[in-house]
Amino acid sequence: MKVVVFGVGDFAQVAHFYLKHDSPHEVVAHTVNREFIKEPTCMGVPVVPFEEITITYPPDTHQLFIAVAYSRVNKNRQELFEKAKALGYTMLTYVCSKAVTWPGLEVGEGSFIFENNVVQPFVRIGVNTVLWSGNHIGHHSTIGNHVFIASHVVISGNCHVGDNSFIGVNATLRDGITLGRECVVGAGTLLLKNAPDRAVFKGHASEPASLTSDQLPRI
Repeated sequence: MKVVVFGVGDFAQVAHFYLKHDSPHEVVAHTVNREFIKEPTCMGVPVVPFEEITITYPPDTHQLFIAVAYSRVNKNRQELFEKAKALGYTMLTYVCSKAVTWPGLEVGEGSFIFENNVVQPFVRIGVNTVLWSGNHIGHHSTIGNHVFIASHVVISGNCHVGDNSFIGVNATLRDGITLGRECVVGAGTLLLKNAPDRAVFKGHASEPASLTSDQLPRI
């Protein structure tokens, strides 16, 4: 199937690479709103105005993938997804061949699962959701719509992640908890109980020591 990738930034370029090397799909173009076109090509294919996408790459012969980041708790991605659906596009769904999954996995339309994700049995993943590389998604968990999960996140069994949430690298959710809608979980956060909608959790960043590296004792 021929695919158009929405976006020209890092995520869009990475998605193009994965689809080229690990899928039967052919990326034939990138697209953004006309005002954001700076270069005529991206990754060797044309960049076309989104306003004209149905003319040049119609929905009956092309799929679309939204490859933009998680700003506004993924609202930008959600709005673009909904606009593309309203134009009649089927949204590309991709699960990397190097991810570990089991029969019966439910993955919503337009979601993108990178390599080294371990997705255990009875997991459900919503639409337009991104699992970057190396996460653990425990059994019987549900990941909502328009969610972005960064790398090396541990979501234990029987968890629920609400729509439009973002979870940063190395965060951990203990088993059986619910993370509300539109939550932001910072890198390295440990969640041990349910979280309400729109909650924000800051990870604990290390502070620099009072000595410098050249003052460390010799071992």
